[in-house]
Amino acid sequence: MEYHESADYLQSLQRRRPKLGTDTTARMLSHLGDPDDSFDSVQIAGSNGKGSTARMTESVLRAAGLDVGLFTSPGLNGFREQITVNGGRVPKERVTEFVEQIKPCIDQLAAEDDKPTHFEVLTALALYHFDVEDVDVAVLEVGIGGRYDATSAVEPVASAVTSISLEHTDLLGDTVEAIARDKAQVAPRDAPLVTGTTGAALETIQGITDTITVGDAGADVTAVENGMRSAVENRISLTGPDWALESNLKLLGQHQAENAGVAATLARQLIDVDTETVSEGLRAATLPGRFEIRSTDPMVVLDGSHNPGAMETLTTLIERYEYDDLHVVFAAMNDKEYERMIATLPAVETAFTARPEVDRAASTESLAAAFEGQATRVQRVESVPEATERAIATADTNDFVLVAGSLYAVAEARDRWSRLVVPTENLRQASTGGADGVGSEPEIRQRVLSVTLRRDQAGVVKQTFEDCGGTCTRSTVGMPEKLVDTTLSGTPRQFRRLTDRLASAGLGLGRLAMQLEDALADRSFPPPFDTDSAAVMGILNVTPDSFYDGGEYNRRDLAISHAEQLIESGADIVDIGGESTRPGAEPVTVETEIDRVVPVIEAVSSLDTTVSVDTRKAAVADAALDAGADIVNDVSGLSDPEMRFVVADHDASVILMHSLSAPVDPGRTVTYDDVVDDVLRDLTEQVLLAEQAGIDREQVIIDPGCGFGKNAAESFELVDRLHEFHALGCPVLVGHSRKSMFADISDAEADRLPPTLATTALAAERGADAVRVHDVSENNAVLKTVSATAARPSQLRQQ
Repeated sequence: MEYHESADYLQSLQRRRPKLGTDTTARMLSHLGDPDDSFDSVQIAGSNGKGSTARMTESVLRAAGLDVGLFTSPGLNGFREQITVNGGRVPKERVTEFVEQIKPCIDQLAAEDDKPTHFEVLTALALYHFDVEDVDVAVLEVGIGGRYDATSAVEPVASAVTSISLEHTDLLGDTVEAIARDKAQVAPRDAPLVTGTTGAALETIQGITDTITVGDAGADVTAVENGMRSAVENRISLTGPDWALESNLKLLGQHQAENAGVAATLARQLIDVDTETVSEGLRAATLPGRFEIRSTDPMVVLDGSHNPGAMETLTTLIERYEYDDLHVVFAAMNDKEYERMIATLPAVETAFTARPEVDRAASTESLAAAFEGQATRVQRVESVPEATERAIATADTNDFVLVAGSLYAVAEARDRWSRLVVPTENLRQASTGGADGVGSEPEIRQRVLSVTLRRDQAGVVKQTFEDCGGTCTRSTVGMPEKLVDTTLSGTPRQFRRLTDRLASAGLGLGRLAMQLEDALADRSFPPPFDTDSAAVMGILNVTPDSFYDGGEYNRRDLAISHAEQLIESGADIVDIGGESTRPGAEPVTVETEIDRVVPVIEAVSSLDTTVSVDTRKAAVADAALDAGADIVNDVSGLSDPEMRFVVADHDASVILMHSLSAPVDPGRTVTYDDVVDDVLRDLTEQVLLAEQAGIDREQVIIDPGCGFGKNAAESFELVDRLHEFHALGCPVLVGHSRKSMFADISDAEADRLPPTLATTALAAERGADAVRVHDVSENNAVLKTVSATAARPSQLRQQ
């Protein structure tokens, strides 16, 4: 069975059925060998806030060193997003493996008139995956209610009910008390239920089970929001009976402070964890589409609130910001109380009602009627992406743009920032014939670009580009159910015709036109990445234990002398590191690392070169930048939540490397569906986080992370397809020097110079903007040779 067949099978399953209970899920788990018996489970229910709480709980447990599975719903763009282990999506091959095993059981259940729902089968898939990956803990977000939810087929060791409001009254009951009774059934046997509920809901729950309450004064754990740390983070404090902590959260609002309190309490029920680790884990948690700030000029916020209670909370967040006019892009499902949701919003200047590509979405007419009297102007727009573009175009600098009403709408709007146009290859036409076969050679060169689009967008792009003489192929095979893989092949002239037409085609395609123009333009980056050949970053390790040169330069005078040699040999950048990231390396303290790097940086920064500091600690980066460093080389890709703010405050540049762990954990493996696609997806989110903190994209450099969580074959694949990383619009750096990816060629680091030089040549030919190397002179010669060879054809044409 192929993956697309497995995915289609899962998508074909019914979404609801009349029978209630967990027996069906339990039978599937029994068929699979009871995978949930191999790990502890945490169950989180609630009307609102359960997704945020689940993410924060997972983040704290991962910060404590555990391997954690997370099952949430819904996914923004597909079911695989709902099932993760240590942040990585369930692989396609695991999905196929699972479907092959579970299908006979589903067929038997169907024969008994007990066919499971899509959610029940996804729950079984999640638990199966967590078992195979040998997780320590699984964090499970309840789908609906508690008593009969599929996640209740497991026996949790800790559980929470975040909040209670009227929702799903046809299934759970039409009073808060009835809904509270249903959700309280997630309570664990041997621990109190953690809850952020109040009033009648709390009284009902406390009549059923023991509780630990989280909230304001009088609760067992108090959670207080202490104001905004920046436009994108707030400060919180949590106080328990014998513990207290302060932290910053990316998830904003008093309600998120309370969710953080629930998450912290759940983590403390599971393991003995210190408050510093809890604070770090809470701050690291992210949840796209939940008051996600994508711009501050004007303010643009994406929020998936989809019931009146959540919209009321959203309104309190909006009101803390100063703005002139509010412009709202609103889309909702037709079974939601969208009239009440709209009524909770502040005064709206312009409402753009839209309909996402979902069958049960409410009509734009119905939504427009609900905005009468609530908005000064109402515009009905055919799609969420187009409505988003119009709202941003309408807004002045001091205005506020909000996309809300549905996670489906947020997912489509978010494409504006997360979608990549990937250059897949460059092909020269064999002949110069045809309609475009006249003119200069660059005008007859084929370009091939790949982009992921929504279904309606893909249809318009295909028709338009073929009318322009180009070729467009579309495929949904192996893609998330809401997206279409679209490949465009044509000459620059054909692409220009396409972008001209897309600019006014609607469906948000004007934004795509701009992305295509950027992808076709000549790349231009600021110094030191503006050299004719790739820039050379020379490695200067002032450590006793780095894998190749550890101990050679850990005296200040020796380090400075070596820096001078690197510069004389042609280094454009000197990268100074005070902590080894080799496999098994012992971490060093902030103080030790600062003592190692700062004196060297102070001396080297007076030389005629760009200075980079190789560190994953924000405090070290801050000291290094104060000492004269220009770039922060973060091999952990912003794992320290403070790092992006330090870089932004110094107006410095940052190298974001893709890594699973730093130092490298040789025992940790990951299954990539496609290593380049997966790394690109992860780096996209890192770049968005950097931009959110105020770092301009032109100040971001990308490193795919050869050898960090990738085997040799995967590392070579990254180099071979390096040109695809230019889709991010950033310079691309390759760090491959003498690494274990060459172990099959030469086991000893000292003998790995030849394969390093060969890979430098490959990287340069495939578009590297910089290479990070130990042997500067030799690599510099290779880069100049590649550059001269590339220039030779144009020189011949001029003769």
